[in-house]
Amino acid sequence: MEKIIRHAVERGASDLHIKAGDVFRARVNGQLIPLTKDRLSPEQTRAIALQLIPNERDRERIDELQDYDCSWGLPGLGRFRVNILRQRGTFMIVMRVIPIEIPTFEQLGLPASLGEITALERGLVLVTGVTGSGKSSTQAAMIGFMNHAMKRHVVTLENPIEFLHRDANCSITQREVGSDTASFREGLRSALRQDPDVLLIGEMRDTESIDIALKAAETGHLVISTLHTRDAAATISRLVAVFPREEQEMVRIRLADSLQGVVSQRLLPRKSGDGRVLAAEIMIVTGAIRDCILDPQRLDEIRDHIAEGRSAYGMQTFDQALMELVRTEQVDYAVARAAATNPSDFELQVNMLAGSGGHIEAAMGFGY
Repeated sequence: MEKIIRHAVERGASDLHIKAGDVFRARVNGQLIPLTKDRLSPEQTRAIALQLIPNERDRERIDELQDYDCSWGLPGLGRFRVNILRQRGTFMIVMRVIPIEIPTFEQLGLPASLGEITALERGLVLVTGVTGSGKSSTQAAMIGFMNHAMKRHVVTLENPIEFLHRDANCSITQREVGSDTASFREGLRSALRQDPDVLLIGEMRDTESIDIALKAAETGHLVISTLHTRDAAATISRLVAVFPREEQEMVRIRLADSLQGVVSQRLLPRKSGDGRVLAAEIMIVTGAIRDCILDPQRLDEIRDHIAEGRSAYGMQTFDQALMELVRTEQVDYAVARAAATNPSDFELQVNMLAGSGGHIEAAMGFGY
């Protein structure tokens, strides 16, 4: 098994799929490809699951497990986020590859403005996107940036712990839900008594965890967390919708006061065929955007404010990010158009560029 995993990682795999009745598969450049010819038996898959579970107590009750999360490391290769599940009565395992090195903003292709968001002393910052869009890597880069540029106490609540941070200028306390604390809820409550400057929450999962995160942001902490939403406007709608209708107006007020920024991500295949590249929407909450958060009828205006705030605040919409990737020939036009928030508008922008002599900077607001 370790030889197969090593081979997959060397090929650039982001995830591995191990399932009874199937071959080993790996996701390489976004595509799920087979790694072996022989299919795994239920007994083999169960044995692999036992090898990956770190806790003796959980290994003893393996046949009772239905969904189980943990982390696992292979010396000299890296760490993996592991999900063990049941399907058709047998085990399946999905392993996400976690690099050993903490990535930087530059390595991930994130704009420099994210450093300014990370340097904030208080408020709520959200990293959003679908599963597998690189949210954990972006969070790790933010903590890595702090660790070398600031002097803070960072407390993380993760399930499981993914990137391992070494204390440098910061003191970083990493707590794993299930082994270091009973739940996100309990860990969040306790974290507020641990003199944190920064709280990183793996994911805001329910009304109570969102409420506690908002309270932490309101009381002078910087809170970083993730949500599965497609863009900034959808993120605000999702946060508000979690609460009962009678509380939603107050939640909007709290969000308008606490939310500092939203980073929304999508990963696209490179034009060269070598790996994937990140397209990121960056929203920094300005006075105009706060007004839109307070008024549900104005949420659609947020995208325009992001587009207009590119030069002044370092913001960018998905379509602006995609246009830059096309301009620099990192992403094929057809791929960028399919990923655009509004493909028709994106096509119109490109046609405008062609009509203006091909200066893509002009349509992106650089004023050529």
